[in-house]
Amino acid sequence: MRNRRAALAATAGAASLALTLSACGQNVGGGSEGSTKGDTIGIAMPTQASERWLTDGKSVVDDLKADGYQTKLVYGQDNPKTQVSQIETLIKQGVDALIIAAIDNKSLNGVLQKAADAEIPVISYDRLILGTQNVDYYVSFDNEQVGRFQARYIIDKLGLEDGGGPFNVELFAGSPDDNNTKYFFDGAMHLLQPYIDTKQVVVRSGQTDLKQVTTLRWDGPTAKKRMEGILDESYGSRRVDAVLSPYDGISIGVLNALKEDGYGTNSKPLPIITGQDAELASVKSIIAGEQSQTVYKDLRQLAGVAAEMADDLLNGKTPKVNNRRAYDNGVKPVPAYLLQPTTVDKTNYEYVLVAGGYYTDAELK
Repeated sequence: MRNRRAALAATAGAASLALTLSACGQNVGGGSEGSTKGDTIGIAMPTQASERWLTDGKSVVDDLKADGYQTKLVYGQDNPKTQVSQIETLIKQGVDALIIAAIDNKSLNGVLQKAADAEIPVISYDRLILGTQNVDYYVSFDNEQVGRFQARYIIDKLGLEDGGGPFNVELFAGSPDDNNTKYFFDGAMHLLQPYIDTKQVVVRSGQTDLKQVTTLRWDGPTAKKRMEGILDESYGSRRVDAVLSPYDGISIGVLNALKEDGYGTNSKPLPIITGQDAELASVKSIIAGEQSQTVYKDLRQLAGVAAEMADDLLNGKTPKVNNRRAYDNGVKPVPAYLLQPTTVDKTNYEYVLVAGGYYTDAELK
C-alpha cells in the first residue's frame, strides 16, 4: 500500500488554497483519469432502518463503481459497537479508503487509529467524527441552514414577524451522539429564540435546552412517546400550534402522537410540523396535508462528492473543499465540502422532487 498518510498531510495543506468553489452546481461523482482500478473502498453506514441511509449507501456504491473501484458496504444497525467491529474488519480486509457515517461520533477513536496505522484515509460522511486527528475530510450539507429553514417555516406560517401570537410551540432535536444535532438545533434557535424571549412563542413543556429535547438514534417511536408525555403534562385543553422537528422519522412519530390525541380534525387541526430528508412517507404526508414541511438534501450529490473525494485521495490529488474552519472535531478543523439544502412543502414538491428526478409521480401516489 502506498504511503497515503504522508501524502494526505500535503493534500490537507493544499486544500486551504481550494476554497473558492461553490457548494452548488458542481459536477460530482464522475470518472477520473488514472483511477486506481481495483482499489477497494469501505463504506460504513449507520442503519438500514432509515430510507435515507439506504439511498446513501446505494448512491455511494454506484458512484464509486462508476469510477472503477470495488466497494464493501456495511450497515451498523444503529449499534456503535457493531460499527466499530465492522470498520475493524474492513481495515483487516485491506480496504484502500474509508467513508464513514458514524452512529456515535465519539466511539471511533480507537478503530480510526488502526486505520491511520494502516495508512487508510478516512472521509467523514454527513456526521462529523469527533475527538480524533484521524479524519481527513468531511462531506455534508450546511446543517445550520437546515435548522434555519425549519425555523423560518414556522415563523412565516405563524406570522410571527407580523406580531402574531402567543403560539404554543414544542421543540425536538436529533440524537445526542450525532454532531449534526447541535448544528440543526442552533440554526433553528438562532431564529426562534427572540420570539421565545418576547413570549410570542411559548414552549409549554418548558423543555428548551438541547439536552432536554434530543431523540436518541433519531427514533420515531421515541419521539412519539415524548410527544405523548408533553401533551398529557402540559396541554390539557390548550393546543399545540407548531412543532420544530429536525427529521422526517421524528415528524412521523410526533404526528402519530398528535393524531391519537384527537388532532387532525376541523375542530382540532394539526399543528405546523417541520422535517428533514424528504423521505417518501413524509412527502406523502405533506401532500396529504399532515406534515407541513421537510428539508430536501439531494443525497445523490452528497454521495457524488464523497466518491470524488475518495478518488482524489487515492490518486494524489487535492479534494475540493469549501469550508476549512467551521467543522472542528475537538482535535482539529476538518476540511469540509458542504452542499446546500432546499426547503420543501406542498407548494413546491413537484418542482423540486419530481421535476428534479428524486421521486416519480407514481411513487408519490
